[in-house]
Order: sequence, then C-alpha cells, then structure tokens
Amino acid sequence: MVLRIIALAVGIVAGGLYGWEHGSDYLYWGMAAGMGVGACIALIIGWFASRLKKIPGRKLFFMLIGFLLGFVLGLLIGGFFQFKPLTILLALLIGLLFGDVLASKADELWLSSELRSSFRKNEPVCKILDTSVIIDGRIADICATGFLEGRLIVPRFVLEELQHIADSSDILKRNRGRRGLDILNKMQKEFGMQMEIISDDQNEEIEVDAKLVHLAKRIGGKVITNDYNLNKVAELQGVSVLNINELANALKPVVLPGEEMNVQVIKDGKESGQGIGYLDDGTMIVIDGGKRFIGEEVEVLVTSVLQTAAGRMIFAKPKGHS
Repeated sequence: MVLRIIALAVGIVAGGLYGWEHGSDYLYWGMAAGMGVGACIALIIGWFASRLKKIPGRKLFFMLIGFLLGFVLGLLIGGFFQFKPLTILLALLIGLLFGDVLASKADELWLSSELRSSFRKNEPVCKILDTSVIIDGRIADICATGFLEGRLIVPRFVLEELQHIADSSDILKRNRGRRGLDILNKMQKEFGMQMEIISDDQNEEIEVDAKLVHLAKRIGGKVITNDYNLNKVAELQGVSVLNINELANALKPVVLPGEEMNVQVIKDGKESGQGIGYLDDGTMIVIDGGKRFIGEEVEVLVTSVLQTAAGRMIFAKPKGHS
C-alpha cells in the first residue's frame, strides 16, 4: 500500500513537471493534465503489479519468456513496415499473445520438463493424489513405511475440493475435509515426502475425476485413489492407477476352506440363522447357523471365500455344531 502511494505521488509530480515544461501557452492547464495523466499511469502500474503478485512464479516466468520471444519476433516482422510505431505495436501484440499462451501452458511445460528429467535419472513416475484417498488417510501410513516412492502431486482443484468439504455445514463432511487437510500436512512435514501443489488450468465445468485423468495423461503420472468408478474410467483411458483398496485386499491374510478360527459373532445375517463376525482387518465372516451364538466367541470352520471388487467375504460354519 505504501509503495502504491509513493508511485502515485511520483506519477503526479512527474506529470506536473512535464506539463510545466511543455505547457508554456497554457501553463496551469498543462500541469493539471500532466498530473492527471501521471496519476492514471501510476494507478495502472500499481494495479498491474498487484495482479502480477497473484500469479504463480513459474507461470510468471513462462509469461515473461513468451513476451520476450514474441516481442523480438514482432520486431523482426515489423522491420518490413516503414511506420515505426506500427512495428512497436505489432511487437507488443505478438509478445502479449506469446506470453499468454506460454503462461496457460506453464504447469504442463514445467511438469513435462521435470518428468523428462526424472526419466533421465531413473526416478519413479510422479503420483497424483485423489480427494478420496487423501480423506481416507491410509496413504499417510503407506508413505510412512517407505513403500511409496517419487513425487506426490496434489492438483489445486483437489485442494479446493478439500477446502470446500472442510467448510461444509454438514459436520460429518466438515470433519472429513479437515482430516484430509491434516493428512496432507502430516505427509509433508513428518515423512518428508516430495509433495507439490500445482495449478492446472482446465475447464471449471469439468468434474474433478475427469480433470485428474486428463492431468495424468498429460504428464504421464499415475493416479492414487480408492474410488472404484475413477479407477475404471482411468483404466479405460490408459491411465495407470494405484488403488488403495486393492492394495489393502492384497495384503489381507490368505484364508483357505477347511481352516479353523475363532470369531466373535456380532449380529445376525440377512439369511435365516446366519451370524456375522469380522476379522481384525475388517473382513466380514458370514457364519451359517451362527445366529444363536450372537455375543459369544465361537470356533468356526471356513467353508468358502468370495473375493469381489468391493472386498472379501468369508463363509463359515460353527465347528462341532450341526
């Protein structure tokens, strides 16, 4: 704010001095006009500077590079014209055009160059985090084990969705959103993960899932999620997916028909006489004839195991009971 006031004062003084020097016939009118023009120029420069502050560094860098390239090209093309102001105007227009184009592609160019560098160094491909997997929280535990390598990318539209959920009037949604933000902070500070929040300018009307797939295709990254629908859409479009639920299912202990185990029967099942219990990892056990043991721990014999996309179910019957 102080700099803006100083710039405004300098503009007014400079304009006034210019009007004093060149407005001999209408001295005071010239000073007033010069001060007005100087003030306008200072305000425009201040507004422009405030806008530049809001632009991410890499986008500003590519904007400057694009403007310089376009300006030089405009000067070369304008050399064919006799009218010099036209040459300058053409150079400015081409420079602004090039600057705008490179600024809009800043993240793509930056990530593509980093990705090529990663391949040269034989580093793992970057992973893009989905909103659901951040809220889930298990991604932090996986990072803590050291099994997940490479740079993690959080698109700004995912972060905005998390913030929107955290500001929800629904207390459950609000807690989920805040949990997601805490998970990101924990991953970055405690585990030292290479995490980067990037801006990715896409159509605001496109859904977050579509944006994730589009971003992954552009930079050659992998999407980390536990959303079944996103998993399928990404695979159909040739995008690699790391599904946390599939990883959790793969790590569950193998149970074979004929094995015995002790289970706490918690509630009755859908079918008549069934009882329901759970393993420590959350796997559901459907016990045929287990309803009468609700509230008790009973030894069961595994009869079959059903593996589905949603998880695994174990079917059993009480051992030694008809």
